[in-house]
Amino acid sequence: MVARKARIVIIGAGMAGLTAANKLYTAPGSRDMFELCVVEGGPRIGGRINTSEFGGDRIEMGATWIHGIGGSPIYKIAQENHSLESDQPWECMDGSSNDNPTTVAEGGFKVEPSVVDSITNLFNDLMDCAANNGKLPEASKLVPGSQSLGSFLRQGLETYWASMKERDEELKGYGSWSRKLLEEAIFARHENIQRTHTSASDLMTLDYKAESEYRMFPGEEITIAKGYLSVIESLASVLPPGCVQLGRKVSKIEWLPERQDTNNGYCCSMPVKLHFCDGSVMSADHVIVTVSLGVLKAAIRNEDSKSGMFYPPLPSFKTGAISRLGFGVVNKLFLQLSQKEDELSKGFPYLKMVFHPPDSELRHKKIPWWMRRTSSLCPIYNNSRVLLSWFVGEEALALESLKDEDIINGVSMTLQSFLSNHGLSNGKVNSEEISHDPSEVKINEVLRSKWGTDPLFLGSYSYVAVGSSGDDLDKMAEPLPKGSGSSFGSLPPLQILFAGEATHRTHYSTTHGAYFSGLREANRLLQHYHCVGIHNNY
Repeated sequence: MVARKARIVIIGAGMAGLTAANKLYTAPGSRDMFELCVVEGGPRIGGRINTSEFGGDRIEMGATWIHGIGGSPIYKIAQENHSLESDQPWECMDGSSNDNPTTVAEGGFKVEPSVVDSITNLFNDLMDCAANNGKLPEASKLVPGSQSLGSFLRQGLETYWASMKERDEELKGYGSWSRKLLEEAIFARHENIQRTHTSASDLMTLDYKAESEYRMFPGEEITIAKGYLSVIESLASVLPPGCVQLGRKVSKIEWLPERQDTNNGYCCSMPVKLHFCDGSVMSADHVIVTVSLGVLKAAIRNEDSKSGMFYPPLPSFKTGAISRLGFGVVNKLFLQLSQKEDELSKGFPYLKMVFHPPDSELRHKKIPWWMRRTSSLCPIYNNSRVLLSWFVGEEALALESLKDEDIINGVSMTLQSFLSNHGLSNGKVNSEEISHDPSEVKINEVLRSKWGTDPLFLGSYSYVAVGSSGDDLDKMAEPLPKGSGSSFGSLPPLQILFAGEATHRTHYSTTHGAYFSGLREANRLLQHYHCVGIHNNY
């Protein structure tokens, strides 16, 4: 009698799912042991990686950066595939490393580097302190027992002000901006950058202690010239035709959390049953779930109803971790400028924007609220006609529902305030410094991501929220039934496994975290079936 191959179904054809599939399919001897299938609910592979084009340039609608090239598996794959160079212009963000970026305060006031640098250095020192769990010398002035990163940062700013004098003094050439108002606005700009990095809508919800557990790769941060999708396509290229099935959205996962009183110890030959939205059903021995934390959060909200994703519902240790961890929305807004040919050589600046608070009486009333917490507006490469800005939280969700016309009007009103050439001349932005009169800056097309309302994702990436911890990330990674991997008598082991960036304790929120998690679950199954796999540090 020929032994039946174990069927492994991977839900999701993003970084984690395709990494797991690649590893399982290429491991020695695995093809004789496994029947492998990847089901993807959407019409494309990549998940939260979505390379596209806009204005003739290659852009990323989702994951954008390789966060440190030293030791990054993503960098290694891109390098091996010759994906780091391209003849087509791409979102290389070379202007972000400009030694002379333009920081402008609302009203069109160019902020002197000496003012910007003092607050920037303070913020960076505080973040270094948080990353080292308060073990730096500067921490002696603070009490790093804060629950949230946001409260720790604000405490640091207050301590800085307490050590200074005359922070309410007026600054010549800055209109109604006092030194303290300007410093607080610059500090808030850095907080908004951190919101983008973490996806936390409010840094007051971001756990302080988790900052010291998060790990970064050394080296520069870069984008991929031929697109992030080239990495995904490389992983998928080894899989046989038909292995990846698109448009196969799973509606329910049935599994066996308890022993069954049947003749063979199983209720069926395979313990997991997948129900799809088209009414079809597929059975499996093992299922690797790689859907986003946002989808899992929605699933447990419906667990008491017949529409719940898991049946029986997930155990409390798993639902508790899903509930406590944070999952935010980050969206990108691309704008195409309409310019005369003789203006293209001047280039739009890498514009760092410093706003008055949304409730300030000093604010420009026509700047929409959703623009006030973005930190910059910049070309995706030097002299590109395509500009980019990032949005987080409520602003990101608002952006998804706005009409293109409203977005163009809102950004145009913002530029009128920041690039204005009239009024006070001392410290005021002028046309020679910026190369643009706001009346000449015309936006003719926009493109934005919509990760928050996309039912296949319901957000962008995870963070450790106040009340959660790294332990919850470990719980996210635990397979079901709990304790799987050993002999459970009549209970089939490793029925449901979990992968994705939200299941990695030290590299959550990143593509390489998703990659490592996919390797981890593939190796878990290979070890279970006594296959020999490559040892990886994850």
